[in-house]
Amino acid sequence: MSKPTAYRGVFPVVPTIFDERGALDLEGQLRAVDFMIDAGSEGLCILANFSEQFVLTDAERDEVMQAVLRHVGGRVPVIVTTTHFGTAVCAERSRRAQEAGAAMVMIMPPYHGATIRVGEPAILDFFRRVSDAIDIPIMIQDAPVSGTPLPAAFLARMAREIAHVSYFKVEVPQAAAKLRDLIALGGEHVLGPWDGEEAITLLADLDAGATGSMTGGGFPDGIRQVTDPYFAGDREAAVAAYGRWLPLINHENRQCGLLAAKALMEAGGVIRCGLPRAPLLPLHPAAREGLLDAARRLDPLVLRWGR
Repeated sequence: MSKPTAYRGVFPVVPTIFDERGALDLEGQLRAVDFMIDAGSEGLCILANFSEQFVLTDAERDEVMQAVLRHVGGRVPVIVTTTHFGTAVCAERSRRAQEAGAAMVMIMPPYHGATIRVGEPAILDFFRRVSDAIDIPIMIQDAPVSGTPLPAAFLARMAREIAHVSYFKVEVPQAAAKLRDLIALGGEHVLGPWDGEEAITLLADLDAGATGSMTGGGFPDGIRQVTDPYFAGDREAAVAAYGRWLPLINHENRQCGLLAAKALMEAGGVIRCGLPRAPLLPLHPAAREGLLDAARRLDPLVLRWGR
């Protein structure tokens, strides 16, 4: 088997764009993608939790996936989130993503609601079966929302034993420590130890060996100001840049969450409507203004791209 491509850098999550009625806005969706590429995204991720994937029908998921992958047209690699509790459903979603041109799929361990989980033997079988269905890399998303403990030793075991499991988005408490353990235990089988959670732990995760970051989609140009010098060996410049951008990163992570990117895109004329789909509520005006105040101090492309 040939060695897979090693994807690195900033791969933000693309929000799903809706109109004022809650219908898909594909024109806005493609404008969001174009902005994110222009802002320096080295890759993209679609249909993630920060894309509100949980409010989409299966038909809408496919519509968004097909439209985005056609529109990107290979300009950057695109990761498609294919998470589902059912093994067969996840495998089929992943196969369809590969056929549509996805560079990678991102998957959470099987979970449903607050209490339905499966143990490590079933998780191992789940990822093995999905891997057998495709020929592109799998990124395991290790996040608190699943409520599923994934010890570093278990993640490393899956990297060693399952052909396409080679990327890991770690966004749990003490992420840097877990990344260090994962890299030490998994060695060359861990092709992509990645940072997540809107870059709130980015600097520590880079110090731990992270080679990629999956952030929110509002300011990839700002995240690149951290990762570019870091990967070039200039940690001091990366630290300085992180200090500049941290108030905005913090406001997104702690105050606005998945609505931050759309609020910034709406303010900058990238999209017409930044509303979520019900039952999610619109961003509180005070949280939105705090976000925009933090952003204006940094002049990210998002506030200028559509003007």
